[in-house]
Amino acid sequence: MTGWSTHKGSALALAVDNIDTDQLIPARFMSVPRSEGYGRYLLHDMRRDDDEQLSAEFPLNRHEGVSILVAGHNFGSGSSREAAVYALVDAGIRAVIATSFGDIFATNAINNGLLPARVNAEKVTQLQQAVSDVPGELSIDLTENRLTLGEITATFELDEGWRLKLINGWDDIDLTQQHYHSISAHRDKRTKTTPWAWPTKPD
Repeated sequence: MTGWSTHKGSALALAVDNIDTDQLIPARFMSVPRSEGYGRYLLHDMRRDDDEQLSAEFPLNRHEGVSILVAGHNFGSGSSREAAVYALVDAGIRAVIATSFGDIFATNAINNGLLPARVNAEKVTQLQQAVSDVPGELSIDLTENRLTLGEITATFELDEGWRLKLINGWDDIDLTQQHYHSISAHRDKRTKTTPWAWPTKPD
């Protein structure tokens, strides 16, 4: 995974609450190999009418090149399917801004380089209104946990470990390795204080 600390991209409002992982990618598409890409299945059923044609009323169908979504409450709730994040990432989405996220979705997002930016409701409403019809250029700075869209600025909440993973492109193993010396020191101390608890080499 490639790390990143700043991103400037096209932001669009998707002002819908409780978008769950089954809406992000319906289960029937999850048998497709990841190598073929999941982007075309993103929000598949929400984007289409009863005749399976793309609806001109749906925001993402009207605008191409969007890399940031300004969503509503409780984004990514529901089942734990990581394919929901794959669909977003494969469609070119780098960040989702919302007031809250499903816990497992947020973890999966971080592990795939996607920012789940949790912002207070007042700022989310301002951002939604600014990009409700036409996308706007929004800047993200992970070093300061800050979003900027025109004259609108907002800070977002992000766990420090998650922030380091995004910036450095680390997975969980990479993050653990940053504590190698502390882990080694603890192991050495424990082997001295409780030698009976450690395996011994066979004679």
